[in-house]
Amino acid sequence: MDSVFSNVVRAPEDPILGVTVAYNNDPSPAKLNLGVGAYRTEEGKPLVLDVVRRAEQQLVNDPSRVKEYIPIAGLADFNKLSAKLILGADSPAIKESRVAIIQCLSGTGSLRVGAEFLKKHYHQSVIFIPKPTWGNHPKVFNLAGLSVEYYRYYDPATRGLDFQGLLEDLGAAPSGAIVLLHACAHNPTGGFASGSLDTDAHSVRTFVADGGECLIAQSYAKNMGLYGERVGALSIVCKSSDVASKVESQVKLVVRPMYSSPPIHGASIVATILKSSDMYNDWTIELKGMADRIISMRQQLFEALQAKGTPGDWSHIIKQIGMFTFTGLNKEQVAFMTKEFHIYMTSDGRISMAGLSSKTVPHLVEAIHAAVTRVA
Repeated sequence: MDSVFSNVVRAPEDPILGVTVAYNNDPSPAKLNLGVGAYRTEEGKPLVLDVVRRAEQQLVNDPSRVKEYIPIAGLADFNKLSAKLILGADSPAIKESRVAIIQCLSGTGSLRVGAEFLKKHYHQSVIFIPKPTWGNHPKVFNLAGLSVEYYRYYDPATRGLDFQGLLEDLGAAPSGAIVLLHACAHNPTGGFASGSLDTDAHSVRTFVADGGECLIAQSYAKNMGLYGERVGALSIVCKSSDVASKVESQVKLVVRPMYSSPPIHGASIVATILKSSDMYNDWTIELKGMADRIISMRQQLFEALQAKGTPGDWSHIIKQIGMFTFTGLNKEQVAFMTKEFHIYMTSDGRISMAGLSSKTVPHLVEAIHAAVTRVA
């Protein structure tokens, strides 16, 4: 008998996750996965931070810990410490209790919950997002009921920021428009930035210091390596504590029918680390270590391309910041590198710098050189 779902068509592979599927199916020993947005060690292995292992051990050894549901808004300690991390310990917004904070399912969940809240309670329903942006952004906002418009961001000619275009497009947007900004390194053109928490939080703090109201989506995937724990926070900075508490009450009404309440484990790890000054300091050292390795991979890749004499200006590799480099390679060149050199990346030419190591730089340079000289 036919299934009631027999008319369902197969969905296309997610363009980013599909890269990993193709990589896993490739038997070549030379294969290299530069698609994944997760940190890798110099040996190409996933990394669990020492401080995370210690925090987990501490949690496991505490017999008073139970597995009860936590409130809809999440773990109170986690929320307080997350706001302090992004806004600064002496933030007036925190002191005046005008930040509504909700623990969410990493960055994606924070965006989705924030978008659903805006759709229901804000007077505009168009969101302006940069072109290009992370592939999941338009889907998250569309499904929450917002319509998506783009503002200019990347300039293919300079492989850098189109600042003039950005100002023109945002200047032409209606007053009070919703605008998505990547506050700490842009994806795909930039994840990690300097590795200094205060430096990387500077742009967010500037917006809050201006007295404006904003929504901040935080994730602990990259900065603590807690990818699969799905730990994040949505902070909504309001004009007054009265407004903030009403906003929080309404955000809870978004969460309750969506997933009821958030998971406990990842948020407990984060709270344990942020609460202890020793652990916090160890974390900042490990975080800086990850950021520095990525910065060094940028330098090595740039120098190797220069030494090989690969045509073109590759200085954008060291000018861009964060986990990703937007190489400027086109679809055909990417396909060529995958077919001939077993190098996997998204078709837009975005590579994850964290997937590179000193040992694999020469292989990547060979492939880029061949792609640039042989494929138009």
